[in-house]
Amino acid sequence: MNIIKKIAVATMLPLFLLSCDNSPKEKKKTQDKQKEQLLTTNLIQENFETSISGKETGLYYIENAKMKVAFTNYGARIVGLWVPDINGKMTDVVVGMSSVKAFENATEPYFGATIGRVGNRIAKGTFSLNGKTYHIPLNNGKNSLHGGTKGFQYVVWDVEQPNNQTLIFKYHSPDGEEGFPGNLDVKVTYSILEKEKLQIVYQATTNKSTPVNLTNHAFFNLNGEGSGTILNHLVQINAEKYTPVDEGLIPFGNLASVTNTPFDFTTYHTIGERINSDNEQLKNGLGYDHNFVLNVATNEMTHAATVIGNTSGIIMDIYTQEPGLQFYSGNFMQGKNTFKSGAKDTFRTAFAMETQHFPDAINQPDFASIILEPYKIYHTTSIYQFSTKE
Repeated sequence: MNIIKKIAVATMLPLFLLSCDNSPKEKKKTQDKQKEQLLTTNLIQENFETSISGKETGLYYIENAKMKVAFTNYGARIVGLWVPDINGKMTDVVVGMSSVKAFENATEPYFGATIGRVGNRIAKGTFSLNGKTYHIPLNNGKNSLHGGTKGFQYVVWDVEQPNNQTLIFKYHSPDGEEGFPGNLDVKVTYSILEKEKLQIVYQATTNKSTPVNLTNHAFFNLNGEGSGTILNHLVQINAEKYTPVDEGLIPFGNLASVTNTPFDFTTYHTIGERINSDNEQLKNGLGYDHNFVLNVATNEMTHAATVIGNTSGIIMDIYTQEPGLQFYSGNFMQGKNTFKSGAKDTFRTAFAMETQHFPDAINQPDFASIILEPYKIYHTTSIYQFSTKE
């Protein structure tokens, strides 16, 4: 608990200093300064305007007084997300690229993207459904990852913006795309809610039974894009179990207790505290790249996790209707891509927290089903809420 006390002191001190000058005039100046900072993203609209497979791409924003999020419809992805740190400085906590071309050419295709049809891995890219065997292209060793070689991160989505706090992306995935059965119509709605919440609502319908497991693959650094390592971030995950994996990161099918393991985040630990432990699972994932089995109390929203930026004081709380959370500690980042800030995607300088059903659920009879039946509605919601210590 000592590290928590240190962070509490570090984050409270600037707030104490700020409270010494709290006149209405100074508050107005601070609010105006925050608003001015909020509107400056350094992104260039023209860099996102191109045509891919005959469809136009663009750059879009949603915002309120304390939060701004940038998107592109190439991959229905988050490009950047700005929230205030403990000093009121607007901080970009989601890494991204400065153009559609940069996203197209990135060696990491998932930055900020909507993932589908099936997030995470399918063992050997193969599954059986209703007496027929389906094969999904292999793009992760012997397995299929995040929908195959042309997952949803590579397609151009249709866009609707009903107001400045809501953005809707739609995509029609035809029968047979990447080997999946059935036409699938997908809608992803991003909304900014009060108290700095980014809500993501996923919906889908199909005309044939098909597996569906949608998520978003934002890479976060709560100290700000390009600020360096994420190993000193504090993490708490509301999960007493996780799904152990083999060397290809395919679950064995059992649920293992996190107790007395480096996977116990039921209380706060930094990401880096135990990441180099002599642990077979950490070796298989080259760090954390595992699905945590959330302690789901109801069918409504579950508080999945909390992450705290150690220098920014920014707190991210994750809520979801999904049963799992994939925690990825940036183990495959190699410094081959340049972010919009000019920084490289250096090893473990961003992490992901993907709300989801369990990996390879289509082949694991003891995992909750991810089969969407014809004319049923797939509907799930996740929320990422941002704050600072009071």
